[in-house]
Amino acid sequence: MLRAAAAAAAAFPARFAAVPAVPAAEEMRSPLLRVFGSLRGGRSSVMGRRARFCSSSSGSDSEAAAAAAAEAKAEDAVAAEGEAEGKPSSAIVSTNPRPEDFLSVIALPLPHRPLFPGFYMPIYVKDQKLLQALIENRKRSAPYAGAFLVKDEEGTDPSIVASPDSSDNKTIDSLKGKELLKRLHEVGTLAQITSIQGDQVVLLGHRRLRITEMVEEDPLTVKVDHLKENTYNKDDDVIKATSFEVISTLREVLKTSSLWKDHVQTYIQHVGDFNYPRLADFGAAISGANKLLCQEVLEELDVDKRLKLTLELVKKDMEISKLQQAIAKAIEEKISGDQRRYLLNEQLKAIKKELGLETDDKTALSEKFRERIEAKKDKCPPHVLQVIEEELTKLQLLEASSSEFNVTRNYLDWLTVLPWGNYSNENFDVHHAQQILDEDHYGLSDVKERILEFIAVGKLRGTSQGKIICLSGPPGVGKTSIGRSIARALNRQFYRFSVGGLADVAEIKGHRRTYVGAMPGKMVQCLKSVGTANPLVLIDEIDKLGRGHSGDPASALLELLDPEQNINFLDHYLDVPIDLSKVLFVCTANVIDTIPNPLLDRMEIISIAGYITDEKMHIARDYLEKNTREACGIKPEQVEVTDAALLALIENYCREAGVRNLQKQIEKIYRKIALQLVRQGVSNEPALEAVIVTASVEPTDDGSATIVKDEKLNDPAVKDPEEAKEPSLKETLVTEPVLSTDTLSTPEGNKDTDGVKEEAADKAVKKVLIDSSNLDDFVGKPVFHAERIYEQTPVGVVMGLAWTSMGGSTLYIETTKVEEGEGKGALVMTGQLGDVMKESAQIAHTVSRAILRDREPDNQFFANSKLHLHVPAGATPKDGPSAGCTMITSMLSLAMGKPARKDLAMTGEVTLTGRILPIGGVKEKAIAARRSSIKTIIFPAANKRDFDELAANVKEGLEVHFVDTYSEIYKIAFQNETETS
Repeated sequence: MLRAAAAAAAAFPARFAAVPAVPAAEEMRSPLLRVFGSLRGGRSSVMGRRARFCSSSSGSDSEAAAAAAAEAKAEDAVAAEGEAEGKPSSAIVSTNPRPEDFLSVIALPLPHRPLFPGFYMPIYVKDQKLLQALIENRKRSAPYAGAFLVKDEEGTDPSIVASPDSSDNKTIDSLKGKELLKRLHEVGTLAQITSIQGDQVVLLGHRRLRITEMVEEDPLTVKVDHLKENTYNKDDDVIKATSFEVISTLREVLKTSSLWKDHVQTYIQHVGDFNYPRLADFGAAISGANKLLCQEVLEELDVDKRLKLTLELVKKDMEISKLQQAIAKAIEEKISGDQRRYLLNEQLKAIKKELGLETDDKTALSEKFRERIEAKKDKCPPHVLQVIEEELTKLQLLEASSSEFNVTRNYLDWLTVLPWGNYSNENFDVHHAQQILDEDHYGLSDVKERILEFIAVGKLRGTSQGKIICLSGPPGVGKTSIGRSIARALNRQFYRFSVGGLADVAEIKGHRRTYVGAMPGKMVQCLKSVGTANPLVLIDEIDKLGRGHSGDPASALLELLDPEQNINFLDHYLDVPIDLSKVLFVCTANVIDTIPNPLLDRMEIISIAGYITDEKMHIARDYLEKNTREACGIKPEQVEVTDAALLALIENYCREAGVRNLQKQIEKIYRKIALQLVRQGVSNEPALEAVIVTASVEPTDDGSATIVKDEKLNDPAVKDPEEAKEPSLKETLVTEPVLSTDTLSTPEGNKDTDGVKEEAADKAVKKVLIDSSNLDDFVGKPVFHAERIYEQTPVGVVMGLAWTSMGGSTLYIETTKVEEGEGKGALVMTGQLGDVMKESAQIAHTVSRAILRDREPDNQFFANSKLHLHVPAGATPKDGPSAGCTMITSMLSLAMGKPARKDLAMTGEVTLTGRILPIGGVKEKAIAARRSSIKTIIFPAANKRDFDELAANVKEGLEVHFVDTYSEIYKIAFQNETETS
């Protein structure tokens, strides 16, 4: 748009030369002109830079030259207008015919801004028929048209500027006739066509018009009324004041905007004197307001209101100008401040360098890196030393301001800070390690035994090798915390990082140095953090590795966790081999099924099944309760938690395999106890003595007594010899004056002292006792209830054992007869069973029919009965094959009408031939059986070794049968029960 405006303005010098100058006397007679007079001197050279408002942003230098030539040709017509009008102060000179004689004109749409009288505006006419009509009118000495602003479409924002090729402009060009007339504002401007060059038409505004009716549709021709300003009193004080305020505001803006100065001087010299209407038009035309506000000024015929509208517009422009100044000043200050600081720093560096006080940055960095590597030069591998020397040489050749300098500096920083060959002194004392492990954890004998084996091997060899151990078990069993204990037992540094949800290989192996913000991987960060090359690294949640677009971290861990490969572990950032063979890796996982097999093959799996009730009792009493009591600030003599309360808490609230929830419940109990103690006025904070106030009675001359207060500030660092003689003063804070020692020695005083002691004794806080009877007052109602529903299982009901994420549980398999009839044998299953468990039920039904046919050939129960098998707790999803033998026993019990043996639970997968296959979760299922007071358990024979490896306290009191076929289970479940009966 600015290029198009400049094109139209380029013709001004030739045109302005032909216009007669305004007489000096006339200039002095105009008060408004005199106000602007101070801005006119010496500015004739910039007249041609007068920027006109343009309806299009397109244009070129050739078009500008053509517009200038056309402008010069129009000079004669404009000069003739000035002569006919007889007003040398006006640049709009009437011709023959005069402008007011045109009562019908071609309507030209203006999409961006209205045209004000006295201003030029180049527009582009795309419609060839309309352009031809304008050319014909100009040839017929009728070079006038009506310029009308286009209305915005409904729902559009007038403040948003559309591009010249936007759909809105294309729509305007395609409108014809009545449609175009509806989109035009009624009030516009009579415009003189000063030049036509190609599709560019330069218009000069003359006077206001109002559309009355349409004469012709294509091109749109309308009848118009010529509008004049309403009569006004030029001596009116309000008009004068408003105009002076407009001028004052313009002058404020003119001080900061040279472009506005050009506008003012050009308008004064070539349009004429500033009267009030022209002042209003001028202010609105050069303001940056949107087109609707400018159109409002154009439509206003009342001079006073027009001036006020213009005043609002120029006031807004003044605020924008001030904001512009503030922004420019802030940026200039910032730039100048940075430049000044930079110059001063450079000068300071040069001065210090000349005086020998400081070396340059590159030399200082090189010395720092050489000092780092000198201390471990003997232990550092030769290939690493070679890389460091090459990078130091490269650093000296680089400019400090280059980006490569920072990359090299960071690379050297990482290379020199790593603990090359620096190993911590390990402790191979097995008894010391056993003591530390027992202090931190109760139970976990298999884990402790494995760590002690590792230490024993290291003691015999004199050195230790890195190992990869994976601790697998449910949450809360102490997998993460045992890693810290192992590090403490071995006297190794400890570092932990979690790979749960990790989906970027760069987190393990680092980024390439070519990337911005590149960093080494976790292992290099670990070595820098711990400062030794043989730490214990705990990789948490290795079963929850992610996989994203940045690669597979599980595959990246193969090199890290392989003892044969990690001796030359290569980080992408360092790009030099690192020896990780001395690092002891301990991984943790909840389940090992999700760990990829190649990664699982590199780890030694140690399963932590969970804790039984006895172990939880010891952990709660020896670890959790003690730590929680200290954390809450409660003394042991203030509270007592009985064993019955802890047992009830474990059985009814915390049945999960770990002890994390148990710890939360104990913390909840002690928080409530702390609140109860505080409400009773108990405070275990050490007494802080501040000011001890004592009072004594001194006799005066007249025989009366005067109370004299003695204030003393006790400082723990200063010992007063008087305090040793009077320990009671040190323990008592006196806030009220005591009249005399004689008064205290009276019988009345002794009675008062005894009363205070008795009152203090009454206020003594009783010990808070937590028992099973009041446990629910602290932790709420029990979450779990007894899993055992029947003391003696009825016919068709048998107890099974299941593994859950909480460690293990017992469940009943119930079978009942729904319908009986010839050939109606069928099986219905409920209880939210999974596909595998449904298949087990079908297998159990088939095996039961075969067993019943062998033992009771005449019994047609399964052939003629529709059975319903249900597993209680229907809201809990269940799946797995280990309930097969339990289902067979339940169906046979119903078919034979015999209840199964009392206190019996079983587990095992059954084949169609009656073989019992091994199952998992032996420890969890044994714990669940003990919790339900089960005495007899049936396990598959293949699980005997798993059971034998359990701790003695888990196996204590259990009668366990190991079976290979279901016929053995049949004997245990039914024949023994018959003998017992």
